Amino acid sequence: MIRVLLVDDQALVRSGFRLILEVEDDLEVVGEAGDGPAAVRAVRELGPDVVLMDVQMPGGDGLTATREIGPACPVVVLTTFDRDDYLFGAIEAGASGFLLKNSSPEELVEAVRVVARGDALLAPEVTRRVLAQFNRRAPHPDPALTGRELEVFMLIARGRSNSEIAAALFVSEATVKTHVSRVLDKVGVRNRLQAVVHAYESGLVIPATEDGHPPHG
Repeated sequence: MIRVLLVDDQALVRSGFRLILEVEDDLEVVGEAGDGPAAVRAVRELGPDVVLMDVQMPGGDGLTATREIGPACPVVVLTTFDRDDYLFGAIEAGASGFLLKNSSPEELVEAVRVVARGDALLAPEVTRRVLAQFNRRAPHPDPALTGRELEVFMLIARGRSNSEIAAALFVSEATVKTHVSRVLDKVGVRNRLQAVVHAYESGLVIPATEDGHPPHG
């Protein structure tokens, strides 16, 4: 069972998300919060598996809360505002996913499942802008990685899940998890979404197309 915390200053929005999630057999809403500070307290008290986080809230914004939550729990940032500063702010704050609130219920459910298993997700609507931003940045070298770690890093950057990486490299998922942990530590990022960002920033991966498909696994 994936335990979800809902964070939004509008009770009706939280109720809508709850209705969408709780019809799924593997999802459970364990709590709600109306602002960032309340979300941080709820994560500590309830220990959810995933947080769905609004950005603009009068009592404290969601990006600050995401940063304070840190690695304790993966966060999917949801917003009605299709703005680059929110998008890149969410990534820099350590969010594992980013969705617009006009996403479909199916996309919301899938986002929760994707980040709960340790993968990363970007809404299709924003991926094109992310890739364009990467292409404008000057490449910079990565820290020394072993050959196998570099292979894993490139597969992470292409949105592959641990099971897909294991199949591609003919190793166990436990071995992949170890490699992923080492890659994130050496590169100096908090999660897979930041690793994807770093891979494009450094020029390790160059997008062949900008077709709007999200890097998720």
